Amino acid sequence: MRIKINFTIFNVFVRFTSCIAFFNILNELNDYAGQREVVAEEMAHRVYGELMRYAHDLKTERKMHLQEGRKAQQYLDMCWKQMDNSKKKFERECKEAEKAQQSYERLDNDTNATKADVEKAKQQLNLRTHMADENKNEYAAQLQNFNGEQHKHFYVVIPQIYKQLQEMDERRTIKLSECYRGFADSERKVIPIISKCLEGMILAAKSVDERRDSQMVVDSFKSGFEPPGDFPFEDYSQHIYRTISDGTISASKQESGKVDAKTTVGKAKGKLWLFGKKPKPQSPPLTPTSLFTSSTPNGSQFLTFSIEPVHYCMNEIKTGKPRIPSFRSLKRGWSVKMGPALEDFSHLPPEQRRKKLQQRIDELNRELQKESDQKEALNKMKDVYEKNPQMGDPGSLQPKLAETMNNIDRLRMEIHKNEAWLSEVEGKTGGRGDRRHSSDINHLVTQGRESPEGSYTDDANQEVRGPPQQHGHHSEFDDEFEDDDPLPAIGHCKAIYPFDGHNEGTLAMKEGEVLYIIEEDKGDGWTRARRQNGEEGYVPTSYIDVTLERNSKGAVTYI
Repeated sequence: MRIKINFTIFNVFVRFTSCIAFFNILNELNDYAGQREVVAEEMAHRVYGELMRYAHDLKTERKMHLQEGRKAQQYLDMCWKQMDNSKKKFERECKEAEKAQQSYERLDNDTNATKADVEKAKQQLNLRTHMADENKNEYAAQLQNFNGEQHKHFYVVIPQIYKQLQEMDERRTIKLSECYRGFADSERKVIPIISKCLEGMILAAKSVDERRDSQMVVDSFKSGFEPPGDFPFEDYSQHIYRTISDGTISASKQESGKVDAKTTVGKAKGKLWLFGKKPKPQSPPLTPTSLFTSSTPNGSQFLTFSIEPVHYCMNEIKTGKPRIPSFRSLKRGWSVKMGPALEDFSHLPPEQRRKKLQQRIDELNRELQKESDQKEALNKMKDVYEKNPQMGDPGSLQPKLAETMNNIDRLRMEIHKNEAWLSEVEGKTGGRGDRRHSSDINHLVTQGRESPEGSYTDDANQEVRGPPQQHGHHSEFDDEFEDDDPLPAIGHCKAIYPFDGHNEGTLAMKEGEVLYIIEEDKGDGWTRARRQNGEEGYVPTSYIDVTLERNSKGAVTYI
């Protein structure tokens, strides 16, 4: 049986060298199986069929030889019976003749017997003696005949029959040898092709490139964001070396320091953290005034040291915990991201898609510039040919000029199309911060939520315009609970079909069950829902009947 390949699964993993090698090995196994079928067919026609026909002929011939042997044995038995009958008859006649002789002698010696009785006894003796002689001759003939047939049977007929059986068995052995040779020839014919199949399997195994496969996984799942930059060093010790009379802090410097800190925090918050949630928003930056200055009732300032910032920093060190992400999105995002690349890069995360589109637009612009330069050069050459016909025919440049114009039009259309896609991506990316903005005044920046594909992002430049609030010692715990706030329901749905929900991140449901909708389907075929007990997960959109509430704003997921 030939190996059948599921091309749907193959198209998903076709880019991996290990999967390509496995597909090539399956192809080689198909060829290998085909050669085994060739051997089987040749064995069926050349060996099996021939053996069955020859076995039937041998059975018929052997039956004939055995029948000849039985006939010879039956003929010999018949000769023996004839000889035995003649022998018994001769023996009986001899006994009768002996009785007749005894009767004659008794009558001949009896004085009271008449001459007629003696003559009658003599005639009876002569008759029995004559019959005994005839039976003797017949017995001798039958005995001679039996001895001749017996000699012929054991020295001629039976050896000939056994010789024929021996020749038949030798022919059978020769036929078996020919069949063995035919089987070996069939195997030897396919050995070169099988060797090529095995060589192809070895080459397929050698073609596996682990670095390329791992790089494909990286390219498919990378977010496209750049790592955050270094934090600037803020020197708080500069006020130690100032005198009390000279150590005043200007408002402009304070404002400048605050702006830099906010900018740094804002940039850090806009990045995607790979192995956990984004870091907690930091408390307002510690300025030199908060560390070392204090105010007197009359408004003057003097240097002092406050232990509250130190206590806050130590508390942050003790309570800081690493954030471990959930990789449940990999299972659902695999088929989308590992499939064949789309022209508009819609299978990539937004930031990575934007970079890819920008790279393509730059490449198309460079090609357009080359085509424009070539068009300008052709026009100049055409003008030269028109002014000086002896240098060339201007009409010969027309096909190349038309081709260049077509290329320019095509490149402009491609650029326009990619710019439209880029503007669409930038519009979505720019509006995410407003849609995901939190009203909590204790948060300096918004917290991103996971999407089904595991990519989440916020506007890197988003800031809170309200006045800065002082965080207490329990801000860490407040942030913990604020990160886990449930999303508001934007509608409800009813399950049309049951769903098992075996995969991680999905939600099992029964037919007729009513769930809350907290995220709409964004084109990937999944809707995020929640039960009344708070259990959340993704369900297939085609399995539910969705009813959305008007003027409801739920969570938005970006793919």
